[in-house]
Amino acid sequence: MTFARRETFAAKYLDPGSRMGEILFGLIMTLTFTLGAGMVIQEQGKPGAREMLVAILGCNLAWGVIDGTFHVLGQMFERGRMLRLRLKVRGIGSPDEARELVADELDELLTRVTAEEQRRSLYDTIVQRMRSDPLPLNRLRKEDIFGGIAAGLLVFACSLPAALPFFFIDDPRLALRVSNILLLGLLFYVGYRFARDTMARPWLTGVVFLLVGVVLVGATIALGG
Repeated sequence: MTFARRETFAAKYLDPGSRMGEILFGLIMTLTFTLGAGMVIQEQGKPGAREMLVAILGCNLAWGVIDGTFHVLGQMFERGRMLRLRLKVRGIGSPDEARELVADELDELLTRVTAEEQRRSLYDTIVQRMRSDPLPLNRLRKEDIFGGIAAGLLVFACSLPAALPFFFIDDPRLALRVSNILLLGLLFYVGYRFARDTMARPWLTGVVFLLVGVVLVGATIALGG
């Protein structure tokens, strides 16, 4: 007996690249707080750690809302751009010029996997459909909203591993070190996990993600972020 793999909420509404980007953004945002918080905790102890936790959760929640909103706007913008392309195709009398418009949009994606004759036939079919099918309205869709929610949740969820050690470890400095180790480990895991969607080597990709994440966090702290 075989069982179908259960698709997560985020995987259902976000492609792998988008999920990776949201997770990396959330982890780097959180690390920016925790790696720069040692002096605050040393001076203020537990009250400082508590303020830092509130700041981390609040900041990632706010950015989750912003990222979710940007996702919704981006989806609507992309559909609007394709509608504009369809209007241009309809307004062009020459089939060759209409085909060129479609080719400009799709050639980069299809050149490596199709022959020229195949693309030409495909583009002719697309032009015909664009001219004959009714133009849909660019309305807000359920998938847009759920995708935005998924993007926001991924960003916010990245702050939770940073908070967990402070609930179980009394020494705030030790909890901060454990928190940083967890976040750095997650950076490596994200690279390792998402390498499976590409031709990259998982271990090498994990190390690269870890190093790049640390560099970005260091640059953010140095620039006052």
